[in-house]
Amino acid sequence: MASPKRFIAGAVCPRCAEMDKIMMYTTDDDDQVRECVACGFTDAVSDAEQPSNPELETRVNKRKNEDDHTVKQVVFFKSSADDE
Repeated sequence: MASPKRFIAGAVCPRCAEMDKIMMYTTDDDDQVRECVACGFTDAVSDAEQPSNPELETRVNKRKNEDDHTVKQVVFFKSSADDE
């Protein structure tokens, strides 16, 4: 259901940087729209679930993890009992 257009107190336009010129309303498609009356900037945000995007490929997640992850005991000092 569409809502009446309302001005947002203290909101600053991202394009023209004018304060208190942004009005916000909801369209029939349940999109929330903000609009600047000074410069005409319009931005719509939808509440509908966005399709999930796969994780961006980076040097960390594209590498095959073939390292040896077995636990190994490290001995720094031998006790005198081990010398015998």
